[in-house]
Amino acid sequence: MEIIGGGLLEVHIKPTDVGKRVSVRCLSGAGIPGEKFTDTVGVLTSWTEGVLLITRRDGESVRIAESTLVAGKVVPAAPARRRGPAASFAELARVTARAWEPVESEQLGDWTLRAASGFTRRANSVLPLGDPGRPLDEALAYVRDWYARRGLPAYAQLATGAEGTQELLAAELERRGWVREVSAQVWTGGLAPLGDLDADTARVRLDRAYDEGWLRRYQRFGTPGPHVARVLSSGPSTWFASVPGTGEVPAAIGRCVVDGRWAGFLAVEVDPEQRRQGLATAVMAALARRALDEGASAAWLQVEDDNEAARAMYTGLGFAPHHSYHHYRAAEGEAP
Repeated sequence: MEIIGGGLLEVHIKPTDVGKRVSVRCLSGAGIPGEKFTDTVGVLTSWTEGVLLITRRDGESVRIAESTLVAGKVVPAAPARRRGPAASFAELARVTARAWEPVESEQLGDWTLRAASGFTRRANSVLPLGDPGRPLDEALAYVRDWYARRGLPAYAQLATGAEGTQELLAAELERRGWVREVSAQVWTGGLAPLGDLDADTARVRLDRAYDEGWLRRYQRFGTPGPHVARVLSSGPSTWFASVPGTGEVPAAIGRCVVDGRWAGFLAVEVDPEQRRQGLATAVMAALARRALDEGASAAWLQVEDDNEAARAMYTGLGFAPHHSYHHYRAAEGEAP
């Protein structure tokens, strides 16, 4: 059915377009003098009982009453990137997963259940890249039980904002009470510009393994253990960078995982008292040059949504957002 409203504006979407990317305009102040329009772009994840649910690129869901629609149309799955390397979501999802390999894993159809004694959500969440091979409720029950037997909360890592991402599954989890706790973005960029940076890399030391000082600067874990070493050392070709400080703890560190054409930059940390001295740039430049030597040509990294300083720095280095990813936690008290 095609709905006409708002003068010459037309709504060219319908409930059968669920799962497609749409752009809609609705009245934000219906019945109020001087009413205004609100535009929303995202994946149409449901249309029931007169209410549309649209998931935006950042993972936020917007509920829109059908009665307020004045325009709507299906739009291309994702805008073309104007810079940086081309990459599908599926390719990047697998590359980024190999940079944080778990201690143990199990396949559930096309889903991968991952555990590493709780060290990093990425290594302790299910990565659902396809069909679990059974009904969704049964698959989620299996996931909850699998993590419960390991004394871990059940998490699912889902992505939004690119062609082939998982807006529909995210909406289904939210309907079942799963809660989105942490969101971040995967950014991509060219590797050669990083290697060409005018940065003082003379102090940057590159090693195949990290030492205790590197780990103390990282500070992203509770009690160190074999699971921490297993996750940090994972990846096809992993390098650790450090810049000596005044004591045993480095002034700056970084980690790079080279995987075919991709080089992933992770764990870039700088002593708060030595920031704005170019140390992070030097670490990334040194790692980029090593990755170029191994044949990589593209770069990726992960940025949390609230890290404005990092986003500004990576924008200046030529990176741009590719997609967002989120960790959903099973509802409290939900029985396995």
